Parts: sequence; structure tokens; C-alpha cells
Amino acid sequence: MRRAGRRRPIPALLLLLVLGLVALGVWWQVLQKAEADSAAPPPPAPPCAPLTPAPDTVDPAAVEVRVYNASDQRGLAAIVGAELGERRLRVIVVGNDPSAQVVEGSGEIRYGTNGRVQALWIAANFPRMIAVADARPGSVIDIALGPAYDDDLTPVEEVQRAYEAVRDAAVHTPGADCT
Repeated sequence: MRRAGRRRPIPALLLLLVLGLVALGVWWQVLQKAEADSAAPPPPAPPCAPLTPAPDTVDPAAVEVRVYNASDQRGLAAIVGAELGERRLRVIVVGNDPSAQVVEGSGEIRYGTNGRVQALWIAANFPRMIAVADARPGSVIDIALGPAYDDDLTPVEEVQRAYEAVRDAAVHTPGADCT
């Protein structure tokens, strides 16, 4: 006589083995697909709309700037702000740099998409500064004077020629001004 309650383990073991093989097959497919996806090159970035060409000249009175001192030299923003006012630029703020960014070298020209042309004009005036695009909505330009600034302004009579050189050298790079 057989003992009551005792069953054969073989059918249960076979069921577990089949379920294990199915799970192993599913994971194998997932890993193969993930490996194939990671090996594929990323899709190319969508092209940006071409930038509107910069005009032949810029009216300095139409350029609004904020001049910030990002150096240890006391009163530098006021001195440069006065010089820019003599060049007919509209200086709307003079003071210490309110950003927490560390400015190196001669300084930075910060601008938004709507201030690209004005930034080119400012770059013609400050040839040793770097231009930094940001997400600001308007066309006001921030000039952050760095620790290496040393009266680096282009002479007034050479600004138009310098602007034309900067304008002609400005090349649109994909992704730089895409929004």
C-alpha cells in the first residue's frame, strides 16, 4: 500500500524546468535586443533653421548692455560703462556680476538668441572676450569684465571693420541656437 498524501515529484519538476527555460529564452531575447540597440549609432540631430544673416552694420544706440565687474579691480564696470556710453551704446546697468559664474580671462559677452547680432557688435569692440550664448529671452547683452581685462577695447575707427570680420566668421553650428 502507498502512503496517503505522497505524490511523485517528477511532473512538478518538469513544469518548473519548462517555466525556467521559457524565462531564460525571454531574457535572452531582451539582452540581444538591448545589445543591438546600444550598438546602433544615435540618430542625427535635426537641422536647425538657418540663422538670419547679420546686417552690414549695427546702430550702437540700438544695443543695450549691462556692464558687470567680475574681477577684483574696483570700479572697472563704471569705467568701461562710461567708455561704451561714449561709443553711443545704451548702458542700462553697471555693477558687480550678479551671476555665480567664475569669469576667466578678459571677460564674457553673454547673450540670448534674440541678441546674436548685438553680441557680434560687442565682440567687435572686445576682441579678447568670449561669447557665451544663454537662454535669455531678450536682446540685452551682458558684458562681464574678467580679471585679465586691460582696456581691451577695439579703437573706435576700427570697430566697423572688426564687426564685419566677426560677422563673416560667425558660423552656425547645429544645436547651438536650436530651441
